[in-house]
Amino acid sequence: MPTIISADGTRLDVTSTGSGPGLVVIPGSLRRSHHYRRLAESLADSRTVHVIERRGRGDSGPPGPGYSIDREAEDAVAVLDATGSAELFGHSYGGLAGLHVALRRDLRRLVVYEPGVSLDGSFDPTFLPAFERRLERGRAAGAMAMFLSGLGFAPVGVLPLPAYTAFAWFLLQTPQGRETRDLLPTVPAELRETAGLDSDGGRYAAITSPTLIVAGGRSPDWLRRVQPRLAELIPHARYVLMPELDHNAPDESAPAAVADLVRAFLTTDDAEAR
Repeated sequence: MPTIISADGTRLDVTSTGSGPGLVVIPGSLRRSHHYRRLAESLADSRTVHVIERRGRGDSGPPGPGYSIDREAEDAVAVLDATGSAELFGHSYGGLAGLHVALRRDLRRLVVYEPGVSLDGSFDPTFLPAFERRLERGRAAGAMAMFLSGLGFAPVGVLPLPAYTAFAWFLLQTPQGRETRDLLPTVPAELRETAGLDSDGGRYAAITSPTLIVAGGRSPDWLRRVQPRLAELIPHARYVLMPELDHNAPDESAPAAVADLVRAFLTTDDAEAR
């Protein structure tokens, strides 16, 4: 697909596959478009899937000095318009961006997998300064360990932080880990957006699109607790908890299972979806 230009002039690389109505996918933090290849392929029989290479990644432009969740939402809107799509899937931080797209326009369908929403302080950003200091000093493994423990992806208390740091160092030596290391500098701005958008969630009651909110039973507690509350706030929302899935199900551990949920919701008749 030709490069798409967002509202502020930032170029956006997009990978497309499949046939049928358009579905735009917004990746999460520390993820690139290729991480969603299996999800896209699993949906390609019923949808043309357009996966955004988000700002600061690959051939897309930089985040820019005015970076915010609004820029991410504008990017997704530009891709929706350029592809003629009316459906959106967002994962993690990409799910937060998806919610803010739905605040701007009525989508035919919105699916979010564990969007990174903070309600009444559910996201604790106190680890961020230490995380940023490690990044500034080039201590990628220490920063990654702080990221995993700070967001609840590592069972704090079972092992001391140095053990997580050693584990993170090992992870960052793999080909995928080296890519993760390159993406770590994009994380602070995203986490600060998550923290800065903390609220009682009332803003999301303005979303009119039929919405499916999915959570995994093996995800961090703060993420799991937010999702049913979010579903209560959005007028036409459904909440599904998949006990066997974790936070990385859409891109790593179970993309086909997530695709089945997405497909079923996208093909539900309009009256039932609302």
